[in-house]
Amino acid sequence: MSIRILAIESSCDDTSAAIMVDGQLISLGVSNQEVHAKYGGVVPELASRAHLQNIVPVIVDVINQAGLEPKDLSAIAFTQGPGLLGSLLVGTNFAKSFALASNIPLISVNHMEAHIMAHMIDDPKPTFPFLCLTVSGGHTQIVLVKSPLQFQILGETIDDAAGEAFDKTGKMLGLPYPAGPEIDKLARKGMPLYSFTHPKVKGYNYSFSGLKTSIRNFIIKEKNKDIDFIGSHLNDICSSVQKTIVDILLHNLEKAALDHDISEIAIAGGVSANSGLRIGLTDLCSSHNWTAYIPKFEYCTDNAAMIAMSAHFKYLKGDFEQQTIAPEPRLKMLH
Repeated sequence: MSIRILAIESSCDDTSAAIMVDGQLISLGVSNQEVHAKYGGVVPELASRAHLQNIVPVIVDVINQAGLEPKDLSAIAFTQGPGLLGSLLVGTNFAKSFALASNIPLISVNHMEAHIMAHMIDDPKPTFPFLCLTVSGGHTQIVLVKSPLQFQILGETIDDAAGEAFDKTGKMLGLPYPAGPEIDKLARKGMPLYSFTHPKVKGYNYSFSGLKTSIRNFIIKEKNKDIDFIGSHLNDICSSVQKTIVDILLHNLEKAALDHDISEIAIAGGVSANSGLRIGLTDLCSSHNWTAYIPKFEYCTDNAAMIAMSAHFKYLKGDFEQQTIAPEPRLKMLH
C-alpha cells in the first residue's frame, strides 16, 4: 500500500503544505505573509494569526492538486521546531487534530533536519555520509549527515546566524526586508572592494556579531566623510559584505570536509539561495574534486516538501508521535 503523507510547515512566516506519495512529491503549496515587510522583520503575533487564516486553504489546495481525499492519507507530519512558538502551535495543533479525527499516525519533524533532507526529494541525491552547510536567518551549522535520521553537528554559530547578518546589514544600508535577496541582487552589479572582520572562532563554529559591528563602523566612518557614500557605493558595499560572509562560511566547511575526508558537500536553508554562496561552493568543490549539491530555489526557503521528505523516512522506521507532543521552539538536531 502506498505511503501518502500530508506535511505542514509553519515554523516562521510561511504557511506551507505538501503531499508526498512513496517518497515522491505530488503537490506543494506555500502562502507567504507580506505583513512583516513594513516592520523590517517577522512579528511573531502577526505571523501566528496569519497561519490561522492560511493553513486550511493551503492544505485543501494541495490535497486537491494531488487528486486525493483526506481518507486516502497514511499519516500527517508537522514541524515541531525550532521556530516561533505561536507559529509552531498552529501547525502542531492542526496536525494533532487531523490525525486524531482521521485515525492516522502523527509524525513530528525537526525543521533543520528537514532542510537537509530536501536534497533527497529530487536527483541528483548525495550519498551518505555527506556534509551539509545549513544556513538561514536563525541558524548556521555544519552537519555530518550519516543517514536520513542520523545527524551530527560539527560546528554552529555561537551568536548570530549568517542570514541575520545579511538582514541586519540590509537594514543599516536602508534596504527593504528581507534584505538577503536584495543584497545578492546588488552584489552582482558591484565589486568586493572593501574588507571586513573575519571572526576567529575555535573548531568549525561561526560568529557573525563581530562582522555586523565591523560593517556598522565602516558605514559610520564613511558617511562622516561623505554623507552620500552609501548611495554612490551601494553595489560595491553589498558585493564586499556578501563575499565576506561567503568566505567565512566556506572556510570552515572546507576545513571540516578535509578533516573528515568527506567529498559529498551540500548546502541548505534560506541563504543557500544566495548566488555568491552557490558559486563559491561550486568553485570550492571543483578545486578539490568534490561533488557539490545545491537545492532548487523552491526547497531553499521554508517549505512543506522538505517536511514530507523527512517524514517519509520516519514513517518507514515507524517513528510516530503521541497526542501529548508539543512544539519545541528550541528543538535540537538528533545526534
